[in-house]
Amino acid sequence: MTYCVGVLLNDGIVFASDSRTHAGVDNFASFCKMTVFERAADRAVVLLSSGNLAGTQAVISILRQRGDVEGGPANIWTARTMFDVAVVVSDAVRDIGRRDGPHLKENAIRFDASFILGGQVKGESPRLFRTYAEGNFIEAGDETPFFQTGEAKYGKPIIDRMIKPSTSLANATKCVLVSFDSTMRSNLSVAMPIDLACYERDALAVRKRRRFEPGDAYFADLSRKWSDGVRTVFDNLPELGW
Repeated sequence: MTYCVGVLLNDGIVFASDSRTHAGVDNFASFCKMTVFERAADRAVVLLSSGNLAGTQAVISILRQRGDVEGGPANIWTARTMFDVAVVVSDAVRDIGRRDGPHLKENAIRFDASFILGGQVKGESPRLFRTYAEGNFIEAGDETPFFQTGEAKYGKPIIDRMIKPSTSLANATKCVLVSFDSTMRSNLSVAMPIDLACYERDALAVRKRRRFEPGDAYFADLSRKWSDGVRTVFDNLPELGW
């Protein structure tokens, strides 16, 4: 399984993804689910992948290969807007789905490859999208400033309570990490390493990126203080007057 989060803010976008994949209870592995495409002073695009690992890796490989072909169809580097980038990604998903889907179906496996993608192309504001295996997609906005994929339910409450467009990048980053901590406590299919990226508005480059390995001192401290704080708040809740 997986857990990925993208948060659109006035000041930029926060991205995070876990690294656990599995094919049965005794076959766990780690793969990075965050891919960054950036060209100085022109664009910065981040993709978080969810679903069948073979499918998502094939989609990313197609995006890279098509981006290397000059004069070909629209690609990551020639797309004029982030909407066009989302179309490019969705087209690649559909192409892999048409290739692999029928063969997977023969073995009772559903093709599943979806992405959270966001970033900024020079000349427009940062934008955030969520694509689906069918090739369609939706865009984040003021009323829905974040997207999640995978095991979303355990980490969603803290994001629902804390995140709004005016939230600072620093606070949103802490909120996302707490969301991962809550998810990993309740679901063994989500695990470290956690890849985190913070895109600052108009930077057109991902300047802040970090990986949290098991035992990371900052993450352990954040987790401990969050747990202590929750217990303190709980102990001070008003008693029920029967």
